[in-house]
Amino acid sequence: MNMEPRSVRFSQTTLTELMIPSYANFGGKIHGGILLSLMDKVAYSCAARHAGNYCVTVSVDGVDFLEPVEVGDLVSLHASVNYVGKTSLVIGIRVIAENVRTGVQRHTNTSYVTMVAKGSDDKPTVVPELLLENEEDARRFLEAIKRRELKETYRNAFDNAKTRLAVKENLDKLSSHRCVIGWETKNKDVK
Repeated sequence: MNMEPRSVRFSQTTLTELMIPSYANFGGKIHGGILLSLMDKVAYSCAARHAGNYCVTVSVDGVDFLEPVEVGDLVSLHASVNYVGKTSLVIGIRVIAENVRTGVQRHTNTSYVTMVAKGSDDKPTVVPELLLENEEDARRFLEAIKRRELKETYRNAFDNAKTRLAVKENLDKLSSHRCVIGWETKNKDVK
């Protein structure tokens, strides 16, 4: 299968939506779930455009809400393909909230969504290579490789630690945290 590489520009996508009262929580701020849903939509649009196929979300990395989003803000989600594997794509998303009355724009979060392209048989299918047209494209691709390496290292380290973590031998570590042991233990020093 011979596919022409596609540039980052080819599939860059921006989704802008007005934040309405029904999106707000009891504190008057926009629900994080609303923003996550919008992030998933823009990631899909960007990935599907690059892949030329239906795409599904595999993982979402690094969703830290840096600033609250208010009712009345215009939220723009800017998505770009940062990395492609054989069947996967990493979409970088930058979220900007704008107060239309003042014109003030706030960066509310950046996130990375991994998508997998699906063919008509509903199986993963090959995606076009990513044409890196400048140093910024190359930097984002390299950062995606590094994030992937670090994620794998963390996953392996955590799986190893989790396998070896014995609750009874580590109950003393809980004493300096805000929790209460609600069952009888043989170690009376643990509270």
